[in-house]
Amino acid sequence: WGVKPDDGPIVVTGAAGGVGTVAIMLLAKLGYKVTASTGRVEEARSLLEALGAQEIIARDQLARDPGPLEAETWAGAVDTVGDNTLASVLAQTRYEGIVAACGLAGSTNLPTSVMPFILRGVTLRGIDSVMAPLARRQRAWDSLAELVNLDLLRQIYSVEPLSKVPQLASDILAGKIKGRVVIDVNA
Repeated sequence: WGVKPDDGPIVVTGAAGGVGTVAIMLLAKLGYKVTASTGRVEEARSLLEALGAQEIIARDQLARDPGPLEAETWAGAVDTVGDNTLASVLAQTRYEGIVAACGLAGSTNLPTSVMPFILRGVTLRGIDSVMAPLARRQRAWDSLAELVNLDLLRQIYSVEPLSKVPQLASDILAGKIKGRVVIDVNA
């Protein structure tokens, strides 16, 4: 799909979550200017900047009813939210930009128009890891092994015992969890 670092900024929605934090780390390592969109701007700022985000914007700048086309802002995007956030990102994506949709934290709805696709040639690409052929998965794992900064990765996950799952579930729903939580079923 050919979006290069010089083409412009990439926005990552749901930036303080597990997928968003890894996306920021990878894109920054590849030389892209990354804008992080989060509902926890001040709380997550130091982490997102450490991962490589050059700009941090509040979630509500994108989580709104967008116009069919808006100012061309993003060369590309990684969206983990869906719904109006994805619709806003599409409306703001530059000519021949690409948006990778890999989550639906906000909703499964996509209230958008065809205008970004037919007037700007925007590509919306769904990301599927379940049905991907083994060879593609292996290439992805090989790339991750080269690109992931293990010191940064350790900052975006925690390991918790199975007994904490009820409290963790409440914390996740309240937006208090950054990154990923790994459950140790033996602890």
